[in-house]
Amino acid sequence: RRPSFRLFKPRLRDTMVHLRCHELRTQSKSELMQALKEYKQELAALRVAKVTNGAPGKLSKIKSVRLAIAQTLTVIRQNQLKSLREAYSGSKYLPLDLRTKKTRAIRRALTKSEKGAKTVRQAKKDAAFPQRKYALKA
Repeated sequence: RRPSFRLFKPRLRDTMVHLRCHELRTQSKSELMQALKEYKQELAALRVAKVTNGAPGKLSKIKSVRLAIAQTLTVIRQNQLKSLREAYSGSKYLPLDLRTKKTRAIRRALTKSEKGAKTVRQAKKDAAFPQRKYALKA
């Protein structure tokens, strides 16, 4: 058995910074923008502390603040796209960023109706000479 190297207590995260995205999704856009502004101010203060040789606890907090900013921006973007999808739900065309990504080849492939389409000439041939049915002895 290997010895346990658990010498330090697990760090307690700051309650203001530690977020869950499902909690953010319940907030309104104005609340999210306010939180984002606060996180950016906090990040600026932490970067000043880093330059002025601040406490090591503050330096390790930079990562969690950056994560909180990223999560907040992600939720804002998701909410924005959700409302746009609802707005464009009945329209014929969608903006490019709302369309499904898939792959370039799939996007350029023929649709089902295009695959099954026949020329007038081919339709006439098919009507004139249908597939023959043979009665086979079992």
